[in-house]
Amino acid sequence: MTSHYDTKPTVAIHGFDEQAWQGYPAIADRIQRSLEDTRKGIVTVETYPAVRVAEIVEGLRKALDISKVVYAEDASLPTDKVNSMVERYLTDDRVFGRMAPFEPDELFDDGRLAELRKEIDHVECGVVLVIGFCASLVTRGDILVYADLARWEIQLRYRSGEFCNWKAENYDEDTLRKFKRGYFFEWRVADRLKRQLLPEICLYLDTNVKNEPKMVTGAALRGGLQQTSGRPFRLVPYFDPGVWGGHWLESHIDLPLQHHPYAWGFDGVPEENSLYFLYGDVCIELPAINLVFAAPKQLLGERVYARFGAEFPIRFDFLDTMDGQNLSLQVHPTTDYIQQTFGMHYTQDESYYILDAKPGAKVYLGLREGVDPEQLMGDLRRAEDGQIPFPVGQYVNTFPAEKHDHFLIPAGTVHCSGRDCVVLEISATPYIFTFKLWDWDRLGLDGRPRPVHLLHGFKNLRWDRTTTWVESELISQVDPVAEGDGWREERTGLHEFEFIETRRHWFSNPVLHATGGSVNVLNLVEGDEATVVSPTDAFHPFVVHYAETFIIPAAVGEYVVRPSGPSVGRTIATIKAYVR
Repeated sequence: MTSHYDTKPTVAIHGFDEQAWQGYPAIADRIQRSLEDTRKGIVTVETYPAVRVAEIVEGLRKALDISKVVYAEDASLPTDKVNSMVERYLTDDRVFGRMAPFEPDELFDDGRLAELRKEIDHVECGVVLVIGFCASLVTRGDILVYADLARWEIQLRYRSGEFCNWKAENYDEDTLRKFKRGYFFEWRVADRLKRQLLPEICLYLDTNVKNEPKMVTGAALRGGLQQTSGRPFRLVPYFDPGVWGGHWLESHIDLPLQHHPYAWGFDGVPEENSLYFLYGDVCIELPAINLVFAAPKQLLGERVYARFGAEFPIRFDFLDTMDGQNLSLQVHPTTDYIQQTFGMHYTQDESYYILDAKPGAKVYLGLREGVDPEQLMGDLRRAEDGQIPFPVGQYVNTFPAEKHDHFLIPAGTVHCSGRDCVVLEISATPYIFTFKLWDWDRLGLDGRPRPVHLLHGFKNLRWDRTTTWVESELISQVDPVAEGDGWREERTGLHEFEFIETRRHWFSNPVLHATGGSVNVLNLVEGDEATVVSPTDAFHPFVVHYAETFIIPAAVGEYVVRPSGPSVGRTIATIKAYVR
């Protein structure tokens, strides 16, 4: 099978070709032309944390007559005050905190904001540039610009040491702790503000690539988001190395070789992935979460939105251990535990769909019969202390894993993928809540022991998830649903304790699908190519390739998936997930 996996999928946006620019000279010229008062104008650039503020100031200064630059952060609370406020939400743990509830204005001093406004009032002519995180609290200005960047790009800036967290000065801190502060605190605050501003921004600035800014009008951005909410689309995937990584992703997706092999492929996680919007010849990268914020009902469906709010509850990603190593032995928190301990309202139920496997591959799943909890916990503690290798086979079941098997993993079930598998992980979105119990005596890529969370793990292990229960409830749960001319539909999971339903379709002829009031997330798990079409021509035909994840918004309603290209005349397959 030849893979034509597209690592840079774009969404062509129609009707706004003349409303996109690239490069600071063109961007500054557009801003200047938007200023109605040629004597004095206030340009407010609201920035997401980790945007290169100095670069924007320098880039605009070359083309705009800037009389004064006002930095919003000058009105923020002192660092020690901010840290005191968020301390209880960040905890001492390297990985886990608690969702912080702060609104943007709680982090700023009203008196200092007033002083900055007076400084702006005293400027008589030229352009006043108000810039920084929460710049819109100072003033919306004559023109409100939103400077944004992808979540993955933020993580890369953390890793490089170029950026610290907001109000933290922690350039050299452990990357896991930087990510934790972003995830539990600053991204939550920034996203609350972004949701407020998206309907009213004048201009949207893509700052992902250093010194290569791109910009669209707010109307063009909002138009693009609305267009995307009514058609199939793909997210921009990214791939990351890991200590247990394999070699399937690099060979099947034609990724550049790295010193450490790829372990993860993120291809269906709107909180992490990006979208590429193409306006004529200008390609804008934006966080995919912006679509969830802007069009939640169209994208998710009314009932899913009513249940989860503006959150995308399903995620697809790849775990590659082909010629690699076992994943860590782990467990995910129960719903009650994640609510009480971390402030999340739903948990990380998941499943392993085996996209590919070598002979002899296996999955670790559930406890063996008759396991003594005290003995298990004692051996895990001794293993963590380096006294013994953990005797995993004594406590945990192993099951052979073959291509197209689907293992269900409701929260509380001990599990991990063994080596020589490629897992398409279909799960709920709270993706960082993995309690490692045993990591096979490994160090992380940073040379430090990977975090193990035995206390959290012990509190969430379901001791009744033993061999008999696992075999009857979590393995080989394939039920025929329907069939027709050249197609059949099967239910493969997930478990009744989980809110995600999955359906697999084998087909050589076109198959009619319906979103059923929920966003649908699919992957082409067998075959070279398929095309998604609208029975009413509501969207252009959409081509997908092997292993590509694609999203069908709830608003699409009915759609048809048919073999195309080299797959015509062959039987191919998709796996589809949606909220029950």
